Amino acid sequence: MSEENVEADTSCCASCGIAEVDNIKLTECNDCDLVRYCSVACQRDHIPHHLRDCKVRAAELRDELLFKQPESSHLGDCPICCLPLSLDTKKSMMQACCNKVICNGCHHANDLRIDEGKLQHKCSFCREPTPSTEEDCEKYQRKRIEANDPVAMRQKGIRQKIRGNYSSAVEWYAKAARLGDADSHFRLAGLYNNGLGVEKDREKEIHHLEEAAIGGHPIARYSLGYIEGNNGNAERAKKHWNIAATQGNDLSIGMLMNIFKGGLVSKDELAAALRAHHAAVDATKSSQREAAEEYMRSSEVS
Repeated sequence: MSEENVEADTSCCASCGIAEVDNIKLTECNDCDLVRYCSVACQRDHIPHHLRDCKVRAAELRDELLFKQPESSHLGDCPICCLPLSLDTKKSMMQACCNKVICNGCHHANDLRIDEGKLQHKCSFCREPTPSTEEDCEKYQRKRIEANDPVAMRQKGIRQKIRGNYSSAVEWYAKAARLGDADSHFRLAGLYNNGLGVEKDREKEIHHLEEAAIGGHPIARYSLGYIEGNNGNAERAKKHWNIAATQGNDLSIGMLMNIFKGGLVSKDELAAALRAHHAAVDATKSSQREAAEEYMRSSEVS
């Protein structure tokens, strides 16, 4: 369909043909951007004529969103030093008081400041006293949940899953996912895959993996690539692994290397993916973070 025809189609109601003028406002189709309607009645009458094109265009729009390179991983940046957080979760920690994920470098720098000044131990970010008991942690978590914090809801879900209360975990993950938490989508996908707290549902599993991947979750995207590869969709698998590799995901780089041996990835494509992967990993490094790693290594030795 030409741009002129699309413009003509969307400038008037696709069912009755009335133009958008003065007090007549047209509403876009719920699933695609091909047509617009002046009323619910017109939309309902036109569905049989539009349904086929709508499904095709909706799938195209979904793929445009799904295969768009995320600006960052779902972890985002450390809120103190503003550098990207490493995908290696051992290199950061969540603060129980405010649910902020702080890199080890900033956490270590805060510890040094406290030790040198003989100060009360407080959170690196919000400066609240560090909770010392399980009761204090739960109090902070309730406070964050009341503030509609999806991270606190996800953490509540994790606790419920550890306790074997899978139905409750599903509820908390779903609440956080509705607020846009990518990791909750990923965790829901795992529950649907294993049938924990819900019936096994491949379609819902893939839906939540896609939502997580769109939100910047590289492991979810790696998993989608694996599923596409098993289904014989090599090009789609390659796209997923390339995007995840660009975020610094090691598993996806490994898969690209494997399919390179089979001739499914060119030498130039693999080289570009490796450069992007190294750049993503390097972006998470700093002298402060390296000092924290050195301190942790020396502590383990001693």
